[in-house]
Amino acid sequence: MQEKSVLDSGDLARTLKRIAHEIVEKNPPAEGDIALVGIHTRGAIIANRLRDLVAGIRGVEPAEVPLGDLDISFYRDDIDSRAADQQPVVHSSHLDFDLRDRTIIVVDDVLYTGRTVRAAIEALFDYGRPARVQLAVLIDRGHRELPWRPDYVGKNLPTAREERVHVRLTETDGVDEVAISRPGGER
Repeated sequence: MQEKSVLDSGDLARTLKRIAHEIVEKNPPAEGDIALVGIHTRGAIIANRLRDLVAGIRGVEPAEVPLGDLDISFYRDDIDSRAADQQPVVHSSHLDFDLRDRTIIVVDDVLYTGRTVRAAIEALFDYGRPARVQLAVLIDRGHRELPWRPDYVGKNLPTAREERVHVRLTETDGVDEVAISRPGGER
């Protein structure tokens, strides 16, 4: 399988900085508190990076911007249909703050069918009822099966269904990049 790079580390850093500025512009402190909640695994890493950027833009310490992460494994609607070797790795969720009266920004790496977002919203509401929920994604690749539209998009990347989008982050993969690949090595 050959890959084509679509974002390198510099592109990724600039993209996250732009998303952070958009979050701050759309959510002024006078309109209430925000918190970022990342979907395991890469969404949680991206949420952590965005939290640091948002805090910097707002001129506050990162600890003043609540950060959480969600494991949606048991909320997925395809859990029974996956092969045994494709079952998700289960993580813990961490939401150590009150969701009430707060805008929660759910963060994920790639938005595809929308089923992951559906599962994340369901999991989130098991922890409480936020004032608002917004969605931030690094990559929107289209092919939605559910009617979700992100509030913040790093890059719209039209893809064919058979293509794969690979988000690699230093924390998990040793490099920051986004690449696209096609089965059979076609480009």
